[in-house]
Amino acid sequence: MKIKVVKAKRSRIGTVDFDNLGFGDYFSDHMLSMEYAKGTWSPPVIMPYGKFPVYPSLCSLHYAQIIFEGMKAFRGAGGIVLFRPRKYLERLNRSAARLCIPQVDIDELLDWLVQLVKLDQKWVPKKEGTSLYIRPFIFGSGNFLGVRSSDTFRLLIITSPVGAFYKVGFNPVKLCTPGGYIRAAVGGLGAAKTPANYAASLLPAEEAKKKGFQQVLWLDAKENRYIEESGAMNVMFVIGDEIVTAPLGGTILPGVTRETVIELARSWGLKVSERPYTIDEVIAASKAGMLKEAFGTGTAAVISPIGEIAHNGASITLNGGKTGPLSQRLFDEITAIQYGKKPDRFGWVMKL
Repeated sequence: MKIKVVKAKRSRIGTVDFDNLGFGDYFSDHMLSMEYAKGTWSPPVIMPYGKFPVYPSLCSLHYAQIIFEGMKAFRGAGGIVLFRPRKYLERLNRSAARLCIPQVDIDELLDWLVQLVKLDQKWVPKKEGTSLYIRPFIFGSGNFLGVRSSDTFRLLIITSPVGAFYKVGFNPVKLCTPGGYIRAAVGGLGAAKTPANYAASLLPAEEAKKKGFQQVLWLDAKENRYIEESGAMNVMFVIGDEIVTAPLGGTILPGVTRETVIELARSWGLKVSERPYTIDEVIAASKAGMLKEAFGTGTAAVISPIGEIAHNGASITLNGGKTGPLSQRLFDEITAIQYGKKPDRFGWVMKL
């Protein structure tokens, strides 16, 4: 399908303070839109970013038939690159299947996404540590009240110049377990990137922040023992000579950065185990001096060192509350590849 491009009459880029970017506060001049009806996707349109009308009966406002993705474009020495875009679009299709949303052609969508980024390439920030965040999302666009799948859908891609995800930057974050709250259960939506998962996390996250923590460390829904992931990232612990992370069993998001870290660490000859492990095992390892460090992995923050974890009124400090050596090494290596400072021996970056 050919793509139609309607350019904005005036750019808003002059209103952006690129020296003080937050995360998700500014949006680029254009967005991509495509609609699905009668069993097929219509030709896409790149148009000026802005409001669009919906009816109060829009089914997705009532029943949350929505999925989304998040990936990044980086400006480095070799120009602008995308980091593992195909992996993100593959996950978009997996989320779509779980929520009864029609699949998209990955090759075509990637080509259109590239055209969108090229059109707004001036919005890709120049400072290291910044990037252009890319948000594709699809929602049911039918207008009705009733718990059923929509038969019409809309896909949009918007982009946003961003800085650090956490206000603390690349410094250790503090996590706490959520008490009686759960994120996802076996057979649920845990592996899909859908707003329902994030809505369920809002109250526990707010309660954690009131106690001085940045995020929640989620435990399994059945036994409330097994570590799964954090609010906006997968998590990994270094116990002895083993990097441990939860397996992909349908209750956690299959993170692209998680996969990147696993591949990278194994290429360095490090032992990585995707296995169930409990909060009690982590506490015991800490008491025994075997818990070396822990970190989160995610598109937004890349690597987020974990400095403290609180559970049932007790807390443990990791690596003296400082960034661990593996966390630093992984962050440095991945960002060096993203910004073109080191060769991409894995084929992860796509040059525009």
